[in-house]
Amino acid sequence: MNRFGLILTKSYMNKIKAKSFLITTIIFTLVIIGATNFQSITSLFDGEGGESDEKWQVVVYEEDTDIVNNLSGQTAILNTEIEITAGDNSRAELEEQLENGEFDALLSVNMTEAGRIDAEYLSASLTANAYSGDLQTALQTIQSNMAANRLSLSADELATLNMPVSFSQSAYVESAKSAEELDQARGLVYVLIFVIYMSVLIYSMMIATEVATEKSSRVMEILISSVPPIQQIFAKIIGIGLVGLTQIFIWATVGIISVNLSSDSLEGGIYSLFDFTSGSISTIIYGIVFFILGYFLYATLAAFLGSLVSRTEDLQQVLMPVNILIVGGAMLAFYGLATPEAGFITITSYIPFFTPLVMFTRVGMLNIPLWEPALAILLTVLSILVLGWFGAKVYRGGVLMYGNSSSLKDIKQAVQLSKKEK
Repeated sequence: MNRFGLILTKSYMNKIKAKSFLITTIIFTLVIIGATNFQSITSLFDGEGGESDEKWQVVVYEEDTDIVNNLSGQTAILNTEIEITAGDNSRAELEEQLENGEFDALLSVNMTEAGRIDAEYLSASLTANAYSGDLQTALQTIQSNMAANRLSLSADELATLNMPVSFSQSAYVESAKSAEELDQARGLVYVLIFVIYMSVLIYSMMIATEVATEKSSRVMEILISSVPPIQQIFAKIIGIGLVGLTQIFIWATVGIISVNLSSDSLEGGIYSLFDFTSGSISTIIYGIVFFILGYFLYATLAAFLGSLVSRTEDLQQVLMPVNILIVGGAMLAFYGLATPEAGFITITSYIPFFTPLVMFTRVGMLNIPLWEPALAILLTVLSILVLGWFGAKVYRGGVLMYGNSSSLKDIKQAVQLSKKEK
């Protein structure tokens, strides 16, 4: 067990001290800080207070209408950055002034015989579509008020006419989550799925690279004769797993602190899609459990596959099945966010290679019986044990194989070689 601890400590300390660890940790830390303060950062480019001092100047050209005053009042309610002025010249002259940059946009308005407002918006670029959208909304309100006057409708009657339908959703199954609970869970589940996916992908590759590197240096020939393969493989897996947990702990700590310091700016916009205020503790616990299971499953597979190659350049080829399985599980998980009750999502959640991502999605999005995740966890643990036992055999023979051994057919040769070494 002392040798097991030495290999574990060596694997952990080598990665912690590596420049790649420091660089990736710092980069992702800066990304987290930037993401949690995105709105505050972008507001710095809009002037003091987050609002631009310059208004979007719109000149209105009217033929037979007189709505510029109403339009000015409506846009003042919708968007204070829009400034409405009436055009005194002909349309051709106004278009020439627009091209010369004397104002930002030209709005040509006339009234059809049917009482409909016909408007044309002209600007140098359509990227500022928020302004044109607010102008369209203001004109729609003006048109509705004009129609109400023609029909002698009161303000209350007009409000009733435009009142939106009240539409609520509920499930007849008592254990089903409400629409609000689903919205609250979706953001947390989405982020945790991404964390599990990226962590498993990166750290599995890290383990395979370390095994291949040690093999190419012939150090493995000494280790394999003094330390049992099962201890070697799991010492490396646990050591690098602790490296991953160290990074995730740092990022999580930075994220929590940054969110608390910038909580006022995390409102509206893209942040409206993620509601973490009611994040379930059980969902986070399941996320940790499935992260550990996924890591051990794919790390064990990556370790013995990495032992088959003699050069690190061949790792991508031999690890292709691992990458396909991880990407496939991520695609199923992200699809399951929208339809977690789909039959194939339920079935694949019990397949060990997909369980860490797909079953976690179901746990986060649905109120499923406890026996379902428990069964999936049990199947995954058994798969890890079987894979570890078989992987140790492949590992023992694989690390002694040299040459162009970079295909899956070499697994049989590695097992046979391990039997001879006993």
